[in-house]
Order: sequence, then structure tokens, then C-alpha cells
Amino acid sequence: MYDAIIVGARCAGSPTAMLLGRHGCKVLLVDRATFPSDTISTHILWPHGAEILARWGLLGTLAATGAPPICRQMTFDVGPFALRGAIPDANDGMGGFCPRRTVLDSLLLHAAAEAGVEVREGFTVDELLVTGDVVAGIRGHGKNGGPVEEHSRIVIGADGVNSFVARAVRAPEYDVRPIAACCYYSYFSSVRQDDIELYVRDHHAFGGAPTNDDLHLVMVNWPARDFPAVRADIEGHVWRALESAPDFAARLREGRREEKWYGTVGVPGYFRKPYGKGWALVGDSSYNRDPITAQGISDAFIEAEMLATSLSTVWSGACTLEDRLAAHEAERNERVRPMYEFTGHLASLEPPPPEMRALFGALRRNQEATDAFLSAITGAIPLPDFMSDENVGRIMAAARDVELLR
Repeated sequence: MYDAIIVGARCAGSPTAMLLGRHGCKVLLVDRATFPSDTISTHILWPHGAEILARWGLLGTLAATGAPPICRQMTFDVGPFALRGAIPDANDGMGGFCPRRTVLDSLLLHAAAEAGVEVREGFTVDELLVTGDVVAGIRGHGKNGGPVEEHSRIVIGADGVNSFVARAVRAPEYDVRPIAACCYYSYFSSVRQDDIELYVRDHHAFGGAPTNDDLHLVMVNWPARDFPAVRADIEGHVWRALESAPDFAARLREGRREEKWYGTVGVPGYFRKPYGKGWALVGDSSYNRDPITAQGISDAFIEAEMLATSLSTVWSGACTLEDRLAAHEAERNERVRPMYEFTGHLASLEPPPPEMRALFGALRRNQEATDAFLSAITGAIPLPDFMSDENVGRIMAAARDVELLR
């Protein structure tokens, strides 16, 4: 009998298992994949996510894999000009990373095992065991074995957008948003690039960042409606998009693409009720937004901490599971709602409204405000605080004062 069985061992599942294991819980972690293995991903671990990894004692391990730090002098190019700055508001200004998922997921899985978690790779969950109306465990099988049943106090779905656990318990969804943007990405060698660069244009967006093995991730986004056309001529659409930033495109042409183009039609936005009788959800199984703001990995880390703390509190006898996980859902929603809305607007890939263009112009000669803007859109500081009428008013007034003095 386990305290928790966690289905899915990537960026949400392995940290949740690790943290519960460090609390002394008996945990089984299963995944149908074997590791190291790849998965479709934005790759970006923003500085506030790196700060969490440091808190877990794992940031040095990630740095030792050779993934270069990012967000220490990042670029957010809006067309007429580029905003450049750092993110001083998280991880002591030391930035984040853009790791390959083969590297990051294996690191997290290993940390869970070191915390005493029992790990079963190549294990498929066939069904949830239910006693009365309470989830009580799983039935599944390994690659070469017969059916296996395991029981637990709670089953946690950390198995992504298409979560088996969420489907099996019929987790209610709400505030659902349709798929907004599609993307393709690949890896280039010999590119002159020291930090993450993001480019926002009308009806497409793209960017790149250094990753493991001296490679550079390059990703391009289009409206989801364009996916059939893009898929029919990936190379042509990619380079036509990249040419809207001639310097970036020229530097990529100096390099060489080392892998195929990986793509997806996109994913919807949604909130799911993240708990019920004997079950819980974490990571993309629980809540998802368009990948264009690259919040997935950092959000998974935050939710892993929140859920592990909630369960440890419940099992200590301090409160009931229903009360604590209801509060957990409310806290999650309050935290992510502003970024959820911002992501939806950005993922439309429509031209920015006049007030946003005016804000970009006001940030251009205000480094402190630019750093704060970059901190806000990456999640290091609360987005509503930056976008408040009072704060934006101060930035616009400062820009007018600079113009008067010129």
C-alpha cells in the first residue's frame, strides 16, 4: 500500500514524487516511457522555475549538463525595435535555462529515485481501481509482464494534456480556450547566440535559445488555422517567418540544422478540477495554456510544490483532503489566471493594440521598466502588478519626461 501513486514521470510527476518522498511518504512513480526520452516541449525554464530547482538542490546538477544560462541579457523584439534586459526578480538575477527534455526529465526522475521513490519505467496504466466511489489504486502492465495491481491513498495524474487519469475520473474542465497557435521547432549548431531571443510579428512569432550540446533551439509559431499549409511546406514557412528578423535569420543560415522539424497543431487552454475522491492532478493534467509563453515547466514545478505540501498537511492530520485540495485549486486559479489571459491574447498572433505599442515605445529608453516588463511576462513578478494602470501610467509619464528633456 502506497501513500501515493503518480502516473507520469516528467516535469510535474517526478518533482511531486521527489517532494513527497522527502517528506517520508511511500511513493510509486510510473511512466509508459523509458528515460532518457524526448517529448514535445518549449524547453524554457524561466528564472523563477530555476529558483525552485535551486531550492530543491538540483540547479547545480542541471548547470553541470552544459545547458547555458539564459535571461541574463534576453531580447524581446517587437518589430520596429528590440527590448533587451535581464530578469533580476528571480533566481538572484542568475537567469534560467533552456534544457533538452532528455536531460531535464532524466535529472528529475533520478532525483525522485534518490528520495526513495519506487520508479517503474515502461509501465502502462490500463485502469484505475475504484472502491465504492473512491479511487484506490491502478491496474497496469510493464512491457514484458502481466497485469499488476497497486493500491494507494491517492492516485495523482501527472500525465499531461491527454491525461489518462483525468479522463478516467472525468475531471470537469472549465474556462476552456480553443487551440490558438501551432508551432515547429528544431536544433541548430554553430549559431552566434548568447541568450534567448524572442520575436513577435503580425501573425507569427519565433525565437531561439542556446541549449545542451552546443545546440540552439529555434521555434516558430503561427495561428493554428495555418497548420495544414505550414505542415505541407515546413521549411518554406519557417524561413519566410524568420526573414522578418533579417539579422537573426542570417545568423541561423551561418549554422546548420541538426535534427528534423518537430511540430504540433497546438494545444487548448483549460482548467480542470484538480482533485476528487482518491485522486489529484498536477502539471498540464491540471491546467494548461498555449505554449507561446513557455510557462509549462515552471508551472509544473510550482504545482508540484503546492500539491506535495497540501498532501503532507492533510496526512499530518491538520485538515481534511477535501478542504485542503479545494483551497489548492483556488490558489492555483488565482495565481495563473492573469498569465492565462495574457497568453491567450499573445497566442492569437494579432497585431498589438495601440496602447501596447505605446507601452513598448515607453519601455525603449527605460531599462528598469524593461527589466520589470520582462520579469512580468516570464512570470518572475505578478503580471497584474506590472500592467496596473498606476504602474503603466508611471512608465508613460517617465517616457514623456525623457522626450521633453531631449
